[in-house]
Amino acid sequence: MARTCHPVHLGEPAADPEPVPGCDVCMALARQRAEAYANGDKSKASDRNIEIRRHPHPHPKAVR
Repeated sequence: MARTCHPVHLGEPAADPEPVPGCDVCMALARQRAEAYANGDKSKASDRNIEIRRHPHPHPKAVR
């Protein structure tokens, strides 16, 4: 059976998420991310981006 390979097209990487103003956890993660980039550790920087994106914050209630 013949195997067919298809090209993979990757888009631009997502921009680094912004920490939520006033959130100590987000700010600490952003500092750790900056340190990781400064040390050339892109894997750790990527991990911090994921943590910032997944860190829960209360959503403002919808105005009716």
